Amino acid sequence: MNGWIKGAELFTEEGKLEHNDVEIKDGKIASIGRAPENADVLLHAEGKLLSPGFVDVHVHLREPGGEHKETIETGTAAAAKGGFTTICPMPNTRPVPDTPEELEQLWDRIHDKAQVNVLPYASITTRQLGKERTDFQGLKEAGAFAFTDDGVGIQDASMMLSAMKEAARVGKAIVAHCEENTLINKGSVHEGSFSKKHQLNGIPSVCESVHIARDVLLAEAAGVHYHVCHVSTKESVRVIRDAKKAGIHVTAEVTPHHLLLSEDDIPDLDPNFKMNPPLRAKEDQEALIEGWLDGTIDFIATDHAPHAEEEKAQGMEKSPFGITGSETAFPLLYKHLVEKEVCTLEQLLDSLTRKPAQVFSLHAGALTVGAQADITLIDLEKEEVINPNTFVSKGKNTPFAGWKMKGAPIITMVGGKIVFEKEGARQS
Repeated sequence: MNGWIKGAELFTEEGKLEHNDVEIKDGKIASIGRAPENADVLLHAEGKLLSPGFVDVHVHLREPGGEHKETIETGTAAAAKGGFTTICPMPNTRPVPDTPEELEQLWDRIHDKAQVNVLPYASITTRQLGKERTDFQGLKEAGAFAFTDDGVGIQDASMMLSAMKEAARVGKAIVAHCEENTLINKGSVHEGSFSKKHQLNGIPSVCESVHIARDVLLAEAAGVHYHVCHVSTKESVRVIRDAKKAGIHVTAEVTPHHLLLSEDDIPDLDPNFKMNPPLRAKEDQEALIEGWLDGTIDFIATDHAPHAEEEKAQGMEKSPFGITGSETAFPLLYKHLVEKEVCTLEQLLDSLTRKPAQVFSLHAGALTVGAQADITLIDLEKEEVINPNTFVSKGKNTPFAGWKMKGAPIITMVGGKIVFEKEGARQS
């Protein structure tokens, strides 16, 4: 599709908002400026926000092995609906992409089915069992985005140090789910007021923070880029802040649900509020917001984790951890953080575009002449009530059902091709 997108307010590569037009040609951004009077118009976008396509480095597509929860096709469709044009799926599939051959087979599936750019992780250890390190060099050559055993923490410090040294050697990041198994206490929720009220085993905050504290020192010793997944506690924020001050190459992400919810918001024993890490105390939520705004936490990632309805129906203790997030992230955060002046629109967009791309040196996240035309057009006036039954993801498991959100992505474009268009988008 060639032509101009006219009249939108752009989020520029400098992180500012300005009115301008964008020319799309042969799948790339050909120019940015005022369109000539006789220009072919691809989209009239007056009154809309034009953002670089969002980047989400933490999603679960479930395929192969968990297609009843999600597939590459449905998961990438959900991403496109949410305005994401580049996503990175975690390796906790069956089989795990833990050999170059398995990763190559995953790439074949991605090339056949994905509707947005997909950059898959490879696992740190074989089958994510924490016993045997994978072939980092071979997996890098097979196209691994980075290395993680997300879903489980690497318990053995010598294994983690070895992995970090090898990751540094091949020039890739170690991305970590941080959880000390000896402290999990078979918990299903945060160890706090909610767990005490309902007599549930709780997961203590130190379960996460002690693991991060160990890892940042290992990362310093190894000289690797160490990235912390879904930070959830105030102690973790403090450890990461101190590590950055010490010059250690550590980065971190926070989820929309940890920014918007605490254990005080869990209404009852609803498993749609069960995720890992769990919703923490109010002071943790406040520390996450503070840490995100001051740059301790680098950006936002959804941890989109769909499950089948019958799995989530097993109750708070037996149901699996995780909630969906791709389709609601931006409009939820816009409605409940930007409109309430917790942050600016520029800060939110930065955390969903430029920052994750910069942290992982991705060719994404910026409207740049010559770049692939990965674009999200947003109607900031469009308000909706979240109805999980309208999700294109197979997963309907969200704690935000019935919440208002505002600022819906209405058109998502990847490589100049429209991969999502909301009904009535061109008339709205």
